[in-house]
Amino acid sequence: MDFKNKKVLVVGTGISGIGAAKLLVKANAQPILYDSNEELDKVEIQNRLEGISCEIILGNLDDKIIETLHLAVISPGVPVDSPLIIKLKDAKLTVWGEIELAYRCGRGKILAITGTNGKTTTTALVGKIMADYFGKADVVGNIGTPYTDTALDSDDTTVTVAEISSFQLETIEQFKPAVSAILNITPDHLNRHYTMENYAAVKESITKNQDERDTCVLNYEDEVTKSIGKRCKCKVVYFSSKRKLEQGIYLADDVIYIADPKSIIKAFNIHDMKLLGIHNVENVMAAIGMALSFHVPLLNIISTVKNFKAVEHRIEYVATKDGVDYYNDSKGTNPDAAIKGIQAMNRPTILIGGGYDKMSEYDEWIESFEGKVKYLVLIGQTREKIAQCAKRHGFDRVIMAEDLAEALKISRDKAVEGDAVLLSPACASWGMFPNYEVRGKMFKQIVNSF
Repeated sequence: MDFKNKKVLVVGTGISGIGAAKLLVKANAQPILYDSNEELDKVEIQNRLEGISCEIILGNLDDKIIETLHLAVISPGVPVDSPLIIKLKDAKLTVWGEIELAYRCGRGKILAITGTNGKTTTTALVGKIMADYFGKADVVGNIGTPYTDTALDSDDTTVTVAEISSFQLETIEQFKPAVSAILNITPDHLNRHYTMENYAAVKESITKNQDERDTCVLNYEDEVTKSIGKRCKCKVVYFSSKRKLEQGIYLADDVIYIADPKSIIKAFNIHDMKLLGIHNVENVMAAIGMALSFHVPLLNIISTVKNFKAVEHRIEYVATKDGVDYYNDSKGTNPDAAIKGIQAMNRPTILIGGGYDKMSEYDEWIESFEGKVKYLVLIGQTREKIAQCAKRHGFDRVIMAEDLAEALKISRDKAVEGDAVLLSPACASWGMFPNYEVRGKMFKQIVNSF
């Protein structure tokens, strides 16, 4: 699309909105950066545009402005069924997300990862494999760097590895990865997508433009992703942590194997890598499937995997204090992710949980404690809801705290040498923190001050 002199409304002034506005200015468009929050500071927003000038509107958006627009680009945090977006669509305006905008402007090949849990670790690992082999890779999307930051600098040789959330997938049209992966699908963001069926369908849409030249890597042990494989128009590669596959990547006796009808290749023993937990074994198998599909030699893949360390905020070892190990799993923002955090612990654990309510249920999380969790220390909006759930399941070692600092003080007092303290909230950070990164960094700062 030729953006020259086109008026484009960019909705949202966060990282995604700023990235989209900057790209549009560079593409000779005329972006209008808009946010309904009239309390925001225009000067601060302008500073984040880093010298790029564009019109900024806060509060009310006049209908006369909508009549002049050629396109709208919305940030992932803006619901597609919000009154403003419905109004824009009723005005027959095309509405993209920043992923679609970047894709239209970018070049090269894309590897894209989605799923409820494991996206960040898998994206970081695939990005490292690609960078180690090709010399460079752009790692973008929900992992932190907006795709819009790198798209205009890409060329036909560029390899882009993108973490894509369900919010971002809602607004794709032509987005087409050469290799995609859907790691798993468990209940999350139901306050946005309303039903599991809607949520699963949005995740599946990462494959909608893929064809027989492309590949999708899927979890054979997740019933939803397994069924997606039957509908894909592209090639499908399955991975499994529970059974041998005639064709695909699987785990058996702590060894990862790669199988096809003609051969079975032993890759490596999982104890030779630095990542903890069966969920990370699944992330590694997904990364192997993606890299092999992108024609990276297996020996190169194995070398990178063995040296790869956990990403920040995902079962991240922080420190040992008075014989107690502290782990930051702030990215465990839903019950399924938090279950993975508990499963990775190999010692008695004091667990810090709670936060913003995404309408999740916590029964399976509580059931996963299985004698491993000594105390559950709760903070945030969900603490009463979680405490009641724990009580229903016969777990009564629950302690309420007002904030993270108090939760850590309680945890430190309750822990003895040989224990672990794990921040794995099973909830979003909103309300107490702007994001899970800030929550995790505060956890680490407090622990390191002990």
